[in-house]
Amino acid sequence: MANSAQARKRARQATKQRAHNASLRSTLRTAIKRVRQAIAAGDKAAAQGVFQSSMAVVDRIADKKIIHKNKAARHKSRLSAQIKALSAA
Repeated sequence: MANSAQARKRARQATKQRAHNASLRSTLRTAIKRVRQAIAAGDKAAAQGVFQSSMAVVDRIADKKIIHKNKAARHKSRLSAQIKALSAA
């Protein structure tokens, strides 16, 4: 348990920040799932539209350092490759 007023305040702030970060991570996961569902449906045009809006979410969360920028780039690259593969299939 925190012993000083400063430590108690930091504990309160950490709890609030952790909840906020968890919410942002949930938003990220939802955005990625939406793209995957569009890819699974097989409609390339719809998948590209969802991809554009979802990648804005991924970039925004990476800018806030909720996830690492390389992880964001990896998600974007893999999803983009899956969308490109739709036309070849």
